[in-house]
Amino acid sequence: MPRKPGLNSEFVMFDVVYEDGTQRSNRKVPRELTGGTDGDKPAYGFLIEQDRAIAEKSGKPTAKIKTITRSGAKKKDRNYGERHYG
Repeated sequence: MPRKPGLNSEFVMFDVVYEDGTQRSNRKVPRELTGGTDGDKPAYGFLIEQDRAIAEKSGKPTAKIKTITRSGAKKKDRNYGERHYG
């Protein structure tokens, strides 16, 4: 049976949204940091450290991360008030 694409990759891609409204897509996180009992929480810490290294090299301060989601993940509709049931 064929495997799903991307499962053999050593990285998981994340989209990062910052508190100032900017977004960076397809940020690489090592696969071994994700999917355990903590889910994607270790990826958050990895991305913070990655941002610190980038800020140090560029000399520009980094914005605080607001949310992270896996790249290509379907967005969940959480606005239940506007749904029409029946």
